[in-house]
Amino acid sequence: MNEKANKPIGKWRQRIGYGSSDFACNLIWQMISLYLLYFYTNVMHLNAAAVSVMFLVTKVIDGISDLIVGFLIDKTNTKWGKSRPWILFGAIPFGITSVLAFSVPDISQTGMLIYAYVTYILLSTSYTIVNIPMASILPALSDDPRERTVLASCRTFFSSIGSTVVSAFALTLVDKFGNGNEALGFRIVMILFGVIGCLVFFFCFFNTREKITVQTEKVSLKANILSLLHNKPWKLFALNIVWFFGGYVIQASAVIYYFTYVVQNTALVQIVATITTLVPIVTNLCAPFLVKLTSKRNLMTIGNIVHIAGLLMIFFGDTNVPVLIAGAVIAAAGYGLKGSMHFAMQPDPVDYGEWKSGVNTAGTLSAVNGFIGKVGMAIASSVGAALLAMGGFDEYAAVQTATAQNFITAMYIWVPVIMNIGSIITMAFYDLDKIYPDIIRELDERRNAQCRK
Repeated sequence: MNEKANKPIGKWRQRIGYGSSDFACNLIWQMISLYLLYFYTNVMHLNAAAVSVMFLVTKVIDGISDLIVGFLIDKTNTKWGKSRPWILFGAIPFGITSVLAFSVPDISQTGMLIYAYVTYILLSTSYTIVNIPMASILPALSDDPRERTVLASCRTFFSSIGSTVVSAFALTLVDKFGNGNEALGFRIVMILFGVIGCLVFFFCFFNTREKITVQTEKVSLKANILSLLHNKPWKLFALNIVWFFGGYVIQASAVIYYFTYVVQNTALVQIVATITTLVPIVTNLCAPFLVKLTSKRNLMTIGNIVHIAGLLMIFFGDTNVPVLIAGAVIAAAGYGLKGSMHFAMQPDPVDYGEWKSGVNTAGTLSAVNGFIGKVGMAIASSVGAALLAMGGFDEYAAVQTATAQNFITAMYIWVPVIMNIGSIITMAFYDLDKIYPDIIRELDERRNAQCRK
């Protein structure tokens, strides 16, 4: 590609450019994770059981769009590359739909439920258009495993920064802009975040280059997916996606409920949410050094164990603020380590598949990963809303019943603990790290041979 040859960019420019994309994503993603369920139940006053069904239905639809976008990325061939055009042209729709999803129309409750369905599907689809390319582009940015780890760490670092901005300031801004009107406050905050997100995606586009070109074959979507079924490392990684994102989504959505209604300390909502996103920045910065000491798989397992320890400390801390904060810090450190390893491991099964079959399908694999993640998040979001309904949660009550509090505790503590245990068991069977250096060496030899032809 002429652009790649004529306009090379430095490593740090690309690292920052690539990482910034997740800052943009997480301005919106964190709002969805932390406050969308609350927005539906306490601002739109939708029935929690109806929201549970909605999350399940819309996320499955969204997962299908992941497959379509990933397949189209593999078929894309422009002067800008395969993935970058999607980031450029998806930025504005992503910003617009984020505002629509956090708006309250003046219509009936049935109409608002339909509105929630439509706007959430649109937001999820536009998120797919910018998020799938962020995963599929990584193998094309560098063929050096360590540089990929650095790039993934940059992405996680900026992701944490974006999440921290939301965790630390979103509710304060909602209160300031809304002046007691939460519906107005949420809408103005989303306009602000949407504009910033668009500009950052443009920055990402102009500061990344797809440097690595791989000889690909024309393969149908069905054939691509079938090839993944013979990719053992990917199958294990895919299962771990469910544990990773499912656990995160249900815990994040429960933060505001747990500390408001169980701990009964609303001041801790933003504090704990900020800790949850700020501490992973530190663990993320340590990831490139830690990965030199042991395998990515082992670090993922360690992260799971640390996360569980922090959650248990929060549970047994009851209402003791210092203990709760300490537990939140420990849990966040574990989550940060898991997040860094998740994104660092993501391109490895792509290389394994190319090494084994000779076909590079980064877009399709990223899309399938996205689909699986969406299914995991759909189940987790649906379970979270269902637990509220089963516990008899009353959005108008300042004090919830003991049953409702127990179900909220299950959302915030016990379901994420189970997800972490599932991840530990899954990672016990993941052994790609052992042979990965040999795979990269052989792929380099193949690519060099192709260049000499």
